[in-house]
Amino acid sequence: MSSQQIFAQSIEIQATPQVVEHCITDQILMHRWLNPALSCEPVGDWSTDVGSKTRFLIKIPIFQPTLYSTVVERKAGLVVWEFDGFFTGRDRWECQPLENGTLLLNRFEFQIPNPLVSWGFKTFAQKLTKADMQAQLKRLKGVAEEMHS
Repeated sequence: MSSQQIFAQSIEIQATPQVVEHCITDQILMHRWLNPALSCEPVGDWSTDVGSKTRFLIKIPIFQPTLYSTVVERKAGLVVWEFDGFFTGRDRWECQPLENGTLLLNRFEFQIPNPLVSWGFKTFAQKLTKADMQAQLKRLKGVAEEMHS
């Protein structure tokens, strides 16, 4: 079993926590800030209630890895997805109110059980994944601030 990795980041957004949370939990808005190579599809009806399931597909020619996730924690300003597939772990999104907006915290903690996939990720995709996660936060900030204005 590979060791656990954690990618944590945050961004200040000039929008209310409710607007930021809506950007995280609304499927249509989510596709405005997710990496265009990712597709997020509900398993059943779309929901971010505890127990709801989604499937994330990475659109790569020939090989389309799929990650299944389940909402395991949910309250106002917080959504935690737990996932299983080529990665196992959790993706936590938390909105903390600020005087003039929201501090959005994202914590992606995971393991890659397959040693070959783990090596490939560390060799080819780790830096790109970190950069993409930061770019996603910037895109999410843009969507939320546009909605707020």
